[in-house]
Amino acid sequence: MKIAILGYGVVGSGVAEVLHVNRTQITKRTKQEIEVKYILDTRQFPGDPLEGLMVSDFGVIEGDSEVKLVVEAIGGDTIAYEFVKRAIMAGKSVCTPNKALVAAHGPELIALAREKGVCFLFEASVGGGIPLIRPFADAMVAVDEVQSIAGILNGTSNYILTQMSTNGKSYAEALKRAQELGYAEQDPTADVSSQDACRKLSIMLSLVTGKQADYQKIKTEGIEKISAQDFAFANALGFTLKQVVSGKICGSSGVEAIAAPFLVPLSHPLATVNDVYNGFWATGKTTGNIMFYGSGAGKLPTASAVVSNIADAVCFADSLSYTWTSEEVNILPWENYSYRKMIRVSYEDKSVLEGVDGVVTIGQYPNCAAWVVPAETEAETVERVARIGEMAGVRVLQVLRVYE
Repeated sequence: MKIAILGYGVVGSGVAEVLHVNRTQITKRTKQEIEVKYILDTRQFPGDPLEGLMVSDFGVIEGDSEVKLVVEAIGGDTIAYEFVKRAIMAGKSVCTPNKALVAAHGPELIALAREKGVCFLFEASVGGGIPLIRPFADAMVAVDEVQSIAGILNGTSNYILTQMSTNGKSYAEALKRAQELGYAEQDPTADVSSQDACRKLSIMLSLVTGKQADYQKIKTEGIEKISAQDFAFANALGFTLKQVVSGKICGSSGVEAIAAPFLVPLSHPLATVNDVYNGFWATGKTTGNIMFYGSGAGKLPTASAVVSNIADAVCFADSLSYTWTSEEVNILPWENYSYRKMIRVSYEDKSVLEGVDGVVTIGQYPNCAAWVVPAETEAETVERVARIGEMAGVRVLQVLRVYE
């Protein structure tokens, strides 16, 4: 089977490498060799072993009937969308790790692929190297009523927060180290602002509900303002801090969806997901709780997930059925979501906090305190913060939700 790879960056070159290194194992499964016939990229790669496969015109790939499958590893949802749509229209299956593409155009491309009798597969778009989408769709979504999903789905942000938690780094120091190691881009906005995780939540909610979950309507907050004090007080209260995505299915009324920093109880399995690892947690009506865990980033783990899709397209094209329609699921107003919250304040005289339950202080941070308030809506929290601000010499420094 001849394929083409669009984009020869980290993931694209990783796919070529995995196909070569694991050729024997892959052929054993697919019963035929997978051969890369073309690699599309506008750059030159002199001396690369696959230099002879390079083309700069997508039309060459589009018009070659020998190419039965295209791996899209360009990224974004502009030129990638154009090429993927043209590939499907030409009768070629597509495998992609591109969460931006899937979140924005999933229903259209899924429907078009079904019409053309080919596959549109996106295993690596969520969870990096974790076998997640197909196992979750086949083993849980297809047979159970999923009640909620949650996860740590951005390796860059998780690495930054782990460095702050375990090594005492500041946010700026942890981000710089992540960039030096290649975990974070020079412009890390998509990761640290939770936009990347938000798109992944959109894809998983779309799978669960069978309808399009518009990522632009999901409440999104970044980790940029998290500090060492937040970690210290969170730990004193029995929590750690993670960038979490959370989706709750609220019957016929819609879904609650949010991607933001959360306090996670130290007893919860997601609290142990550190560094660039990802974790995905789901609760089903009859299944109960399940968790997927593994490498959430990296060249070869992500490429391996793409290659698994290539093998799926060869072996099981007729039975791959996870899908959702273009009808939008109702994303409920985030102001009405109810969470416990940690309030962190500074004070001049601690006696003004004597009537507050569960207040903790830390010697390292004099004249600071924190406590957790019962579950309440965002509007109720705004009112609470206003009341606290009226206390003599007290200033609210941070408010963070608790993941339950």
